[in-house]
Amino acid sequence: MAITLTVQAGVVGKPNVGKSTFFAAATLTDVKIAPYPFTTIDANKGIGYVRIKCVCRELGVKDTPVNSICIDGWRFVPIELIDVAGLVPDAWQGRGLGNRFLDELRRANVLIHVIDAAGTTDIEGKPVKPGTHDPLEDVEFLEREITMWMYQIISKDWPRIARTLDLKADLAKELSKRLSGLGITVAEIENTLSETGLLRKKPSKWTDSELKDFIKVLREKSKPIIIAANKSDLPTAEDNIKKLKKELNRYLIIPTSAESELALRKAASKGLIKYLPGDPDFEIIGEVTSKQRKVLEYIREKVLKKWGSTGVQQVINAAFLDVLKMLAVFHVENENKYTDHYGRVLPDVYLIPRGTTAREFAYMIHTDLGEKFISAIDVKTRKRLSADFELKHRMIIKIIAGR
Repeated sequence: MAITLTVQAGVVGKPNVGKSTFFAAATLTDVKIAPYPFTTIDANKGIGYVRIKCVCRELGVKDTPVNSICIDGWRFVPIELIDVAGLVPDAWQGRGLGNRFLDELRRANVLIHVIDAAGTTDIEGKPVKPGTHDPLEDVEFLEREITMWMYQIISKDWPRIARTLDLKADLAKELSKRLSGLGITVAEIENTLSETGLLRKKPSKWTDSELKDFIKVLREKSKPIIIAANKSDLPTAEDNIKKLKKELNRYLIIPTSAESELALRKAASKGLIKYLPGDPDFEIIGEVTSKQRKVLEYIREKVLKKWGSTGVQQVINAAFLDVLKMLAVFHVENENKYTDHYGRVLPDVYLIPRGTTAREFAYMIHTDLGEKFISAIDVKTRKRLSADFELKHRMIIKIIAGR
């Protein structure tokens, strides 16, 4: 039985900032897109892709991908995106679609916070004069909402739980059981206890302030956030983006234009332009109308030349490769031909956490490979790798296992 590593990013933010457009642009999934709050009632789930340089060209082979896609030497590795209803202040108390929204994020490994960088919507997501709302407020309110949502879950019946925890030798392990539904690991809890100075203090002695501080730090570690500064093509966005980068140096902030990315991807799917997600430019290859040409030139001038890309692919890449610090590793069975047992060249590539060992990777491929693991081979260098060797980005690995 293969062990699948499901990695999910939640696309979050207040209503009317372009969340669903971002989701549609990243996945080409049909979703409701309209300029009013709560367009998204049910969570939309779709497949997006992390873009990495494939190893096919440096090996001089034509690959036949199975679990991913290779286009012009770029490998697109699938990940899951979830787009949920817009969040409004006090959602953690059930306001708007609050708790329903937050429950959808329980298993998200990273949150992509789409904000209106042009300041054209207020804190509720209602349209206002461009530049009159400070997007910094949106970042702060989302942090607060998710922290208070987690606080509500953890603090429920806390005095009784704390007394029980006092009697347990492994506090982190016991707390992880309490938080199992939030996708939080024991390691994240251990690191949070250490950072907040609560590792040696009995939970029954924690003050409410200490509990909230613990949850705030735990949220930062378990639900890291990357900011997609959307509507970056509008005139009022540039100064706001500069301000955000200055004020929020704890976050990775990437200017995006989800509408531009969606337009480019649709044009490419119709054969009008040559464009890959994340490219700095496009080439017109089909018959376009004067109106279409005008839109494409607007995107080129106001987005691509200004910011280097639409930002959508860059956000996804950064979420998984920089924030979650994941690696892409190829797996083959024949180290000479770079094939699997069906003869397919470089068929599979996996996104794995940094620090994954060769044996752990074998388990991810198949339980039997992990249990019968002998060693691994770095196909590029032909070196033998021990069970505890930590894999590197873009390695090609062959697993040697007993019978």
